[in-house]
Amino acid sequence: MASSAVAILNDTNFDKSIKESSTPVLVDFWATWCGPCIRMAPVIDQLSAELAGSVSFAKLDIDEAPDTATKFGVMSIPTFIVFKGGQEVGRKVGGGTKNELKSFLDAHSK
Repeated sequence: MASSAVAILNDTNFDKSIKESSTPVLVDFWATWCGPCIRMAPVIDQLSAELAGSVSFAKLDIDEAPDTATKFGVMSIPTFIVFKGGQEVGRKVGGGTKNELKSFLDAHSK
């Protein structure tokens, strides 16, 4: 399981979780069978610790929450979407380095 700083979302709790967050939320759309997704997991954990209090982090397994993945048009994984006030403000498809993901977050979470 992901670190306690990373929320686990599903079709039931997704909307409530992103709308009620007082900080921007980065949602990692992933799956257990996706190699790049697995490689990004430690990066998500590191950034969630470094940015605690300014950005919230969550993971959504697309196989366990297909309705939410479809609602947001997630066609490739990993897909990272930043939400502010419940609205999508940024999207990055594919893996990358910690610095690339942090730069993406910096650009969309301020």
